[in-house]
Amino acid sequence: MRQRTALVARFDKDGDRRLNAAERQAARAFLEKQRQESGGRGRRGFGRSPDRDENQEPPRPGAKLSPGDVEWYPDEPLYALETLRTYFLEFENADWEKELADFKNTDVEVPAKLTVDGKIYPDVGVRFRGMTSFMRVAEGRKRPLNLSLDFVDEKQRVGGYRTLNLLNSHEDPTFLRTVLYSRIARAYIPALKANFVRVVINGESWGVYVNAQQFNKDFVKEWFGTTKGARWKVPGSPGGRGSLAYLGDDPDAYRGIYAIRSKDEQKSWEELIGLCKVLDETPPDRLEKALEPILDIDGVLKFLAIDNVLINNDGFWVRTSDYNLYEDDNGRFHLVPHDTNETFSIPGRRRVGRGGFGRGRTAQAILSQADGDRDGKMTREEFARLADVWFGRIDPDKTGRLSREEFTSRLGEALAPPPGQLRGQLRGRPERGAPGDGPPAGAPVPGNFGPDRFIREGIFAAADLDEDGVVTPAELKAALGKWFDEWDGEKKDH
Repeated sequence: MRQRTALVARFDKDGDRRLNAAERQAARAFLEKQRQESGGRGRRGFGRSPDRDENQEPPRPGAKLSPGDVEWYPDEPLYALETLRTYFLEFENADWEKELADFKNTDVEVPAKLTVDGKIYPDVGVRFRGMTSFMRVAEGRKRPLNLSLDFVDEKQRVGGYRTLNLLNSHEDPTFLRTVLYSRIARAYIPALKANFVRVVINGESWGVYVNAQQFNKDFVKEWFGTTKGARWKVPGSPGGRGSLAYLGDDPDAYRGIYAIRSKDEQKSWEELIGLCKVLDETPPDRLEKALEPILDIDGVLKFLAIDNVLINNDGFWVRTSDYNLYEDDNGRFHLVPHDTNETFSIPGRRRVGRGGFGRGRTAQAILSQADGDRDGKMTREEFARLADVWFGRIDPDKTGRLSREEFTSRLGEALAPPPGQLRGQLRGRPERGAPGDGPPAGAPVPGNFGPDRFIREGIFAAADLDEDGVVTPAELKAALGKWFDEWDGEKKDH
């Protein structure tokens, strides 16, 4: 999980715990100097650069709108499904988009005036939010926003809410998945509200956004009647490690996986670790009784059923991440959905570089090959070495350069297990071949062991660092190393 860069304390000259225009200008100059000193390289998401979307027209300005041009809904709840409110944001600077992008992944919020239903809310803090939903969307196009109503005035609310999440539905061309999932899930379990809003920025319409509720004290109060208790967000990661597995008694082993959103107290971590230990170490015949006082079993079963039935490709079921945990003031844990824009889709179809290799045989084949010394662990060096192993099999002419078609059409051959290993798997007793064993280039891939084209394309896109349409062993090794670093949240190097 990436930490935000702390800039407010460094540039807050007047001591009001936020940055005014002059202070933000100084902070941006500092960030620009850092970027230049690093050779102009910023953090990039894996996969294709958003500026390389040849099939998209250049972004065009939206229609001009003012508060007098739209209908108001002052008496309707903020998340009413039947309304399409318009949120008017007005920034000090014309280059607000570049400013928000500069401060992405920092603790700086940019102030703006918000107008909703004819009422003005001054000094609202705005920042870009999201990971791939931001990184894979080019400048001038719709990016997700987070609005803090209490940025200056701690009591300021809109419709009773202090935080607004405006989502761009990056992975959802229908714009319906999050809202539908919310509507269905809320009939059975605690789940976030969602509806649609229109956003106008400095007089220009940016179209429809999904307006999703924040997982905060307001949400907890609505469902549980209290603001007490501990809250965690389990953010997305390439490996998806938020499975509630027991990792020992040291809270530091869990901090990179479970991001605490309430007060960071030792007691909260001890109780989360206790839940994981019970899940991992209690015999099945005693598990229900042991879990009953510390886990909402009925709620969790419903959560898992909804995750499966509605096919949540970005949650606990597929990734063991992108969900929320809440421990109520009685010490019982509850699972709450978080990111649901990849629901109602083909199960498990995720791009490598946007969330890891997925599950099942493809992942097992990759991890089995990487564990060269067969010690049940994988080091960074072992994982990066796969680049040389794969190229040795799929680059028979030793060119050291493979086009997209060459790479994607041959990668399945590199991942197929040796014939003996395949026979052992079919018999239920795998036979280990020597590290790096596999069929010769050009041999057919047995059964379903090769990754589908979708995954192979994703690996190529992530490895083609200079986007020249060709992958080299060095590029592939660098991409694999970056994935390992993302997964290795505790820096154990295995």
